Amino acid sequence: MRPDLLFLVLFPLYSPRAQEVPPPAPPQEILVPVASEESLLVTTAGTGKTIVLLPGLFGSAFGYRHLLELLPAAGFQVLVIEPLGIGRSPRPRRADYSLTAQADRIAAVLQQRGSEPVVVVAHSIGASMALRLAYRHPELVRAVISLDGGPAEAAATPGFRRAMRYAPWIKWLGGVRRIRPQMRKDLIAASGDSSWITPQVMDGYIAGATADLDGTLLAFLSMSEAREPERLAPHLKEIRCPVRLVVGTAPHEGGVEEKQVRLLRERLPHFTIDSVPGAGQYLFEEQPSSVVRIIQNMMAVPPTVLGSSQ
Repeated sequence: MRPDLLFLVLFPLYSPRAQEVPPPAPPQEILVPVASEESLLVTTAGTGKTIVLLPGLFGSAFGYRHLLELLPAAGFQVLVIEPLGIGRSPRPRRADYSLTAQADRIAAVLQQRGSEPVVVVAHSIGASMALRLAYRHPELVRAVISLDGGPAEAAATPGFRRAMRYAPWIKWLGGVRRIRPQMRKDLIAASGDSSWITPQVMDGYIAGATADLDGTLLAFLSMSEAREPERLAPHLKEIRCPVRLVVGTAPHEGGVEEKQVRLLRERLPHFTIDSVPGAGQYLFEEQPSSVVRIIQNMMAVPPTVLGSSQ
């Protein structure tokens, strides 16, 4: 038999076009109701085991745009849940903006999905929400990966509270355009490699705030004044799932404090630390592939091993 005919017999369905991988579907956005007059913006992409991404105080789904491409390509489904008043989620004026309330809203989103326990990857203050989620709703969380975030007891630092006393002046003095240079300066100080901070990226980071500046200011004021119904530290020992803290080794401002690392090490039953050389606080911007590898390593461990005793 001729070689070309033999090829057709053995591989009748072969064609270069048939072997093409279809392009991934673009991320989808949906507002998920979590309480009366409260909804969270959820961005989803990909299929497979679910990874939940929580942004920090000034973050959004935009900040996780690289992970929204890389994780689906690696075979995972990604959910970016923007807490109330953060990113492009609504900013109701009379809402409870405590970290505990935020954790319960995130739980409401996951409960509506009815899925198996998920790995929660959280940046900065989002890590405190994730830890509260883990002890208040342990059935929902398989593991927590904190990206340079610790067990904060309040959404706002004392410095943030002082700054928010001048929040009403921001709009009157030129809005976000007036504070944009300072925001850029702060991002550079928090980064090991600041080449990611372009004008286009700055536009993406402030998009949610500029779309509703009044609502953003009021929400941040509420966050600065919020009181937690209970402290997180005494409950850390109740978290049975693994918690991995990931920090960048480059000198940078912000990030988790050493005393918070000691607290996590002392209180959490299953705690490890990982690092990304040369990165700062915004690991997912500076070295997203390294973050994906850390997530893949965590997902490769069977759930029964993840929850076992040391």
